[in-house]
Amino acid sequence: MTILAMSLKIKGWRNIAKWSIIAVFCILFLIFIIKVAVFEHNYYSEKEGSERAIAEENLEVQEELIEIIPTEEEVQEYRVANDRPRYLSIARLGIEKARILPMGVNSKGELATPNNIFDVGWYEASGKPGQGGTIIIDGHNGGPHKFGVFKNLPELSEGDEIIIERGDGEIFVYEVVENKTVPLSDANAYMKTAARSPISGKESVTLISCTGEWSKQQNTYLSRQFTRAVIRN
Repeated sequence: MTILAMSLKIKGWRNIAKWSIIAVFCILFLIFIIKVAVFEHNYYSEKEGSERAIAEENLEVQEELIEIIPTEEEVQEYRVANDRPRYLSIARLGIEKARILPMGVNSKGELATPNNIFDVGWYEASGKPGQGGTIIIDGHNGGPHKFGVFKNLPELSEGDEIIIERGDGEIFVYEVVENKTVPLSDANAYMKTAARSPISGKESVTLISCTGEWSKQQNTYLSRQFTRAVIRN
């Protein structure tokens, strides 16, 4: 009986030791997971607002974006109604006959942008060339791997030319009068200003794009660029 009791006692201690080791391992693993979570939180907080060379938008959006420059044939074959904007050219930025695609708003009520980062979008509810209103055009800062058509939009200065070719071939030249970077938090409010001419009574065009610093937490750039120009007399 004594030998049996000792044997049971030893097995009992072995079981206690075994489960103690497992418990310690589980605690250490839990501590490791917590540390990783804290590190990631601090890392992303620290990186909030850091500069990015290439756009890193929502992954779902990235997969939909096209990063192929339209061929000369594709550009020439692009057609729109006579009274609608067809091409956009800005010599200062090296933009020549970017296709202007008609766009509405997305599910969030924001201006939609073309799938190709080298095309620009014309908000259909805004003005048309030669009709005296304000034409609103937006474009991509970039895609997952390449710069977009409006990457260098902040570089435009007062007096630079923006050229729009209409569907019937008529050319309209606009001169930049304002190029403003607006914080994302103020962008929606500024749209009211962007939707009207900076000079009362003169036809105008407003170009819009993302710009500035990248927010990993908000998954977007922290600023919007608004370039406003009026038609040359």
